[in-house]
Amino acid sequence: MRSSVGRRLPAADDQDVRLVALRAAVARLRRRLAVLPADFPDRAIAEEALADLAAMTAHGVPEVARLRRSLLLVAGSIGSVSALFPYLAEVRDAVDLFGGPPGR
Repeated sequence: MRSSVGRRLPAADDQDVRLVALRAAVARLRRRLAVLPADFPDRAIAEEALADLAAMTAHGVPEVARLRRSLLLVAGSIGSVSALFPYLAEVRDAVDLFGGPPGR
């Protein structure tokens, strides 16, 4: 539907594109982590933080500070697992859609 000024009005079933992007990125990273044959000490922390990120997206627009905290946990726990880097970068980019880090 179009308004009188030509802007598209959201339909009842439209979703926030940021949430859609974050959900998809988190799901991809979780799948890649699940099939990763290597075990590393902080794997459980990464899985828990990813589950938290997924849960946050299920309840509307999440708090940016909580998103960034979970992202930090995921990044720190995955460490240097290079096979996961592209998927982690995708999650980081999706979190950035919600706003950059607070100013200093």
